[in-house]
Amino acid sequence: MKYLIILLFLAAFGSIFAGFFLESEYSQKLIGFGVSGLFLIVFPLFSYYRWKDKNVQDYMLTKENLDKMREREKNKS
Repeated sequence: MKYLIILLFLAAFGSIFAGFFLESEYSQKLIGFGVSGLFLIVFPLFSYYRWKDKNVQDYMLTKENLDKMREREKNKS
């Protein structure tokens, strides 16, 4: 999965750069496909890959987590 994300990322940026530097009739389409691929394919795959084995409750601001943060601040002082 990691290598697929890297490959798609490079392909999307390659398409964007090719659209900027090539003077052809479809250069704007290359830029559009690169940006679309980046935000519709690469970013969701990257987000899924990074979050797949994580507990979402650890990152939410619940009362328990706020109490833990307050306790840590008291212990630092």
